[in-house]
Amino acid sequence: MSQIDSLHRQHLLSRRDVLSRAGAGFGAIALAGMFAEEQNLLGAPASPLLLPHKAGTARNVIFLFMDGGPSHLDTFDPKPLVNEYAGKPLPPSIKRVITPMGVTENGLLASKRTWKNCGQSGLPVSDWYPRVGEWMDDICVIRSCTSDALNHVGGVTQMNTGSIFGGRPSLGAWVHYGLGSENRNLPGYVVLLDGDREPPGGNRVWGAGFMSAGHQGTKFLPGDHPILHLSSPAEISDLRQRRKLNYINQINRDHLARRPGDSELEARIASYELAFQMQAHAPEAVNLAEESQATHEAYGLNQKRTQAFGKNCLLARRLIERGVRFVQVYSGSGSRWDAHAKIEQNHTELCGATDQPIAALLQDLKQRGLLEETLVVWGGEFGRTPMSEKGDGRDHNPYGFTMWLAGGGVKGGQIIGATDDFGMHAVSRPVHVHSLHATILAALGLDHTEVIYRLQGRPERPTVNEGEVIDEVFG
Repeated sequence: MSQIDSLHRQHLLSRRDVLSRAGAGFGAIALAGMFAEEQNLLGAPASPLLLPHKAGTARNVIFLFMDGGPSHLDTFDPKPLVNEYAGKPLPPSIKRVITPMGVTENGLLASKRTWKNCGQSGLPVSDWYPRVGEWMDDICVIRSCTSDALNHVGGVTQMNTGSIFGGRPSLGAWVHYGLGSENRNLPGYVVLLDGDREPPGGNRVWGAGFMSAGHQGTKFLPGDHPILHLSSPAEISDLRQRRKLNYINQINRDHLARRPGDSELEARIASYELAFQMQAHAPEAVNLAEESQATHEAYGLNQKRTQAFGKNCLLARRLIERGVRFVQVYSGSGSRWDAHAKIEQNHTELCGATDQPIAALLQDLKQRGLLEETLVVWGGEFGRTPMSEKGDGRDHNPYGFTMWLAGGGVKGGQIIGATDDFGMHAVSRPVHVHSLHATILAALGLDHTEVIYRLQGRPERPTVNEGEVIDEVFG
């Protein structure tokens, strides 16, 4: 047995230990070089981790975020009693709660959906998501999610950062801090919006919080040119561009030397370097014209309704294929899923805009052998109430709602947890946002209790010292 094989069999040794001890320690030299390169590119001290705590089942994450709160009652969590009680208030047995619009005693709004038991697993999916329904044998539906937020700003912020308050790093920033990037020529964390509006809370929901700004997400723009000013003018050679960048960086480093700890300036230096690398590599990564016509049609790029979200789903696949660690794809950016009124019109449009692209993404990942190492997450900041608002809408419901996971080692064809008979409260296996985040990190091989960033001597963790891994997700 080789020295490396022997070391791997000692479970208490990390891969860092293996590199340090094997081959007379030369592996550690390579590791130190990786750390130095990471520091140079991020403009920030490298994470003390950069290698998983254990073998992860996933290498990348694509988070499909339905901004505004999709109705679980009309998509993945059927509740026949809601229709039976339509027009009547919740029965006394259901605990009353505070809702933003005070609809606690309003009559229930019947769901107009028809449901189909999909796949060999027979998981129910509504007619709003027929194509996603074809993938239920690969999907784990968590019906018992909970959040602390009543409004969109707090809800989107918590679903992204773990806290309803601003100032904490986003989940993507924690992943980037813990694992770094697999591609030195593209950002490690990318955010894709499907419109001009940002989600509630703005760019702080993909920010780095109290970490170095080098860990924050990079927002790509919607449309055919997601990265502005990527190409240099024809008369500017690579050598000239390189010399200009070196000169600018030298000025910035001299400035930084007199102001140590300025993470914004560090990030700016890093961004210039990354931008130079992206000029050579990003045009190919974001060039969807390289894809076949059949692929364009599969993602719905030839249809107005599905075009924007479909482009972003296809771009997400191309990015993770090239080593981008965490990609967040927004649907309805700017809270367009927020159906306080006319939920039929609202959700018909948005489910129709996302159903085909999501199914195409899962199919594309699977046929390329990427689904097994890419964790796909679907959901919003909360769900909707069974009670009616304005006669044809639903209020916010953070007390029990649905998210789903696929790929990345997830055991598909199963349901975890449950809400009550009216979809108001999580009553079986509640899964708080912190536990959802802990589970996503676990898929990547990171222990959420051991991913630590020291802030003024205090250990900060991505799950705010709460949550647990939902082991059933992985079977």
